[in-house]
Amino acid sequence: MTRRTQAAERAYDGSGDLTPTQLKVLERVNSGLLNKQIAFDLGIAEATVKAHMTALMRKLNVHNRTQAALAAQGMIVKLRASADRG
Repeated sequence: MTRRTQAAERAYDGSGDLTPTQLKVLERVNSGLLNKQIAFDLGIAEATVKAHMTALMRKLNVHNRTQAALAAQGMIVKLRASADRG
């Protein structure tokens, strides 16, 4: 496991479930999209994306978009590992 992946796993502390829309926003942040692009893609206002990002960062216990994307990657790693085990 890389240092980057370890940091991503530590960033997410399981402090709350994400809503379906928050997951969609997080997926797009992880893909490198800007708020404006995410808003267009999801058919919501850019201000709504910003509100989702604020809530996401609070739930993931991170301070910026990069850390949120790393947390998303960490969650993916954990999901794959648990799927492989069971």
